[in-house]
Amino acid sequence: MKKHIFTLVACLLVTMFVLTGCAGPAEHNGNSDVPAKDVVEIKYAVVGSDTHQYTIMANEFKKAVEAKSDGKIKVSIFPNAQLGSEREMAEGVRMGTIQMTTVTSDGSLPAWVPELQIFSLPYLFRDRDHVYKALDGEIGKELGDKLLAQGFRSLGFCELGWRHFTNNVRPASKPEDLKGLKIRVQEAKVWFALVEALGATPTPIPFGELYTALQQRTVDGQENPVGSIRSMKFYEVQKYLTLDGHTYAPGSVLINPKFFDSLSPELQQVVEEAAKEAIAAQREIIAKQEEEDLQYLKDNGMEVIEADREAFAEATKDVPETVSDQVPLELVERVRNFK
Repeated sequence: MKKHIFTLVACLLVTMFVLTGCAGPAEHNGNSDVPAKDVVEIKYAVVGSDTHQYTIMANEFKKAVEAKSDGKIKVSIFPNAQLGSEREMAEGVRMGTIQMTTVTSDGSLPAWVPELQIFSLPYLFRDRDHVYKALDGEIGKELGDKLLAQGFRSLGFCELGWRHFTNNVRPASKPEDLKGLKIRVQEAKVWFALVEALGATPTPIPFGELYTALQQRTVDGQENPVGSIRSMKFYEVQKYLTLDGHTYAPGSVLINPKFFDSLSPELQQVVEEAAKEAIAAQREIIAKQEEEDLQYLKDNGMEVIEADREAFAEATKDVPETVSDQVPLELVERVRNFK
């Protein structure tokens, strides 16, 4: 009897040993030469769907940084607001509970850096070339320094895109067509000023709750790039799309400063280079997709209206003055005239 018990115990121990050995170290992205203790884990959280612009950015970064680090960095992506709203994810990065996120630069971040509302000023940027030169040059560096002072390290600015109005009430080709409509906005002073200047009622709603708010008619409309309208399926609950391109929305690619500083100089360089490479790739992908996304919206029932941009620009011309206490007019002029 004792012999049988001893044999059983021995078999169980061997089985446990084999199973433990088979489990092995944590996943290393195919690089089995990197010991588990040497793998740096990055949680990268975004609010959008699996095909959203920010998820594309996260995937491009994951691909670049894992390749460049030879498996020493592993990125886990959390889309669909799994880790909270944009503000909650920004706070998570600031506190260090999340290592990285990409959030709309002029969305929740102006709570810490009001100057980021520069991107919410209507009809300020001429074209993508104007935008990229400003973001990748001294303007972007200055804003990055302000973010760092508030607990965020900026790795650069990716693309959300040119923003347009949608609604479910009537076609809107001129500002007066939006009068009286409830329009969802991001929670920042400049968005309230912009929508009020058009005679509509600004209503702040978290991005992750927007589809339901549109579906339940809590708001009549919203404003976002065509890529977001497609990826978040707003075309299912919105009828009219007004192509006015009132603002350009960049996404801030953020990493926790203490986490970044904890990396070796070699891996810090890898992270920065991977972010730069991913931003360039993501911008190119989004720009190429824009026409396809617009056609998709048309094919799925949206009525697309060309806006009277001059009328929209005239109606909103005083918005910079309205928020000059938060976005200095000197900064506005520097951006407007940036070459």
